[in-house]
Amino acid sequence: MLDRDVFLRPIAHRGLHDARRGVIENTEPAFAAAIAKDYGIECDLRPAADGTPMVFHDLQLGRLVECPGRISDHGPAHLKTLTYRLAKTPILSFAELLELVGGKVPLLVEIKSDWTAADPAFLKAIAKHAKKYKGPLALMSFDPGVMAEMKALAPKLPRGIVSGLYKGEGWWLDRLDPERAYRLSHLIESGPVAPHFFAYHVKALPTPVTRFLREGLGMPLFTWTVRTDADLQIAAQWADAPIFEDLPL
Repeated sequence: MLDRDVFLRPIAHRGLHDARRGVIENTEPAFAAAIAKDYGIECDLRPAADGTPMVFHDLQLGRLVECPGRISDHGPAHLKTLTYRLAKTPILSFAELLELVGGKVPLLVEIKSDWTAADPAFLKAIAKHAKKYKGPLALMSFDPGVMAEMKALAPKLPRGIVSGLYKGEGWWLDRLDPERAYRLSHLIESGPVAPHFFAYHVKALPTPVTRFLREGLGMPLFTWTVRTDADLQIAAQWADAPIFEDLPL
């Protein structure tokens, strides 16, 4: 189960980052800033070439790092030599993130997926590190298949599904057909996961299924990504905690 008293607070999306001040998403300074404000932390994991979980959002390195290709093209040792373009800050491994946070604030850890077969070494390494961690930590993904695997690997850890309305433009267009998009939007594939919580796109709230989960079943609902006062009002009415950025909460 997800501990409501611990997790239901403002969650800093990819840490409390601000590129204008040289504080880059998913980096040690962003996480330290969130801890200083007593915010929860949301972060992302991608696999290195050997499956080592690395704290990084994008599939490709190029938006943030002066290096071509996918993060999974490189081993962890090489990734540790790279620094972010706007700050001389290294890419963190999941193990390093856990050591940094050390149970000070809750962690919502998103396992990135393209709805293809996940690297078993990646998922096993996430489970290994997460099960040893002493602080509050929950795992989540857009991919129910990934979370079903995590249920088997780490059954005692809180786990959740991230979703939204898969309509219009999006990163998912070349990966999901309309039927799969509908099923994911309406959380139809969540059964095998037995989720403890959900996180839903703030621009889509409220929906019948999110209202049923929250009001009918009493399940915790996070909402992402809350960036404006209007988003914050929606979050306050239709969710239990905002995953936010660019807001002085």
